[in-house]
Amino acid sequence: MNFIRRNGPGLALAVGLALIANYFGHLFPIVGGPVFGIVFGLFIGNLWTKPKIVTPGLAFTSKKVLQWAIIALGGGLSLSQVYKVGLNSFSVMMFTLSAAFITAYGFGRLMRIPVKLTSLIGMGTAICGGSAIAAISPIIEAEDQEIAYAISTVFLFNIMAVLIFPPLGHLLHFSEQAFGLFAGTAINDTSSVVAAGYAYSNAAGAYATIVKLTRTTMIIPISLIFAAVVAFRKKHTSGKDDGVNYRFKAIFPWFILWFLAASLLNTAGIITGPTAALCTETGKFLIVVALSAIGLNSDFKKMMKTGFKPMLLGLIVWASVTVTSIIVQFATGQI
Repeated sequence: MNFIRRNGPGLALAVGLALIANYFGHLFPIVGGPVFGIVFGLFIGNLWTKPKIVTPGLAFTSKKVLQWAIIALGGGLSLSQVYKVGLNSFSVMMFTLSAAFITAYGFGRLMRIPVKLTSLIGMGTAICGGSAIAAISPIIEAEDQEIAYAISTVFLFNIMAVLIFPPLGHLLHFSEQAFGLFAGTAINDTSSVVAAGYAYSNAAGAYATIVKLTRTTMIIPISLIFAAVVAFRKKHTSGKDDGVNYRFKAIFPWFILWFLAASLLNTAGIITGPTAALCTETGKFLIVVALSAIGLNSDFKKMMKTGFKPMLLGLIVWASVTVTSIIVQFATGQI
């Protein structure tokens, strides 16, 4: 009862806004519900003085519901299917992931962009947009406005990819499978991958979707790497007696293990068909709910103080991933 009294108002506000955002996301799938959730939340949160009663619930939603979303998405992921496609896409995927993180941290440091924001942009571009950002944000203790900025940045280049990639694929004479691999490894958000893939051809769209699901599993090892790095930094920058808990166990992303467990249930055939589809849709909606709360909690003025450098960083990282995907496919004879 105390939980409902404390978190209910904020959670209800986020769910209500998410329902509206999801509706517009279905009307404009190229944009998607998560982006509408962030935008609507930013608009309302910065024009309306929120009553204190919603504050705890919004904080709960932006953190815990985000983790529940990742777990639910695992229920719609078959690791056996990922394994089959992963053998063909592994080399391209490893190079694009490496390019994303090397570029993000290299240019992020040159442009003096805060490391948390750099990490979010790098993770979102490298793996799967909003889902990947959602996975590491609690690990690195990112602020809501940093999450909102990173989501907005990744979204912008998703839109560009959907518009540019199909004509580029035809210009380069990509086969259907080659374009599917290209879209699946170089576009961030799943909805954008599907849109670009099927704009090229049905076969390309189907293959791109599976490649994208394979790429999503990289959330697991990379989140664990982030957790280990954060634990190491806390241990070496904090005194043992200053009240800071730097133990790896304390910041371990347990929800990632539940994501893996849900994926294993799908792979074993325990979660199948309609249930798996329900898990996926539930996970997607929970992300919209959480991002709506993040938008409501974000300070637009603080985001603007960050400037346009993070947006430029997003462009550089996205371009490096795109070029790397093409080069590796040419080099390995997949085009």
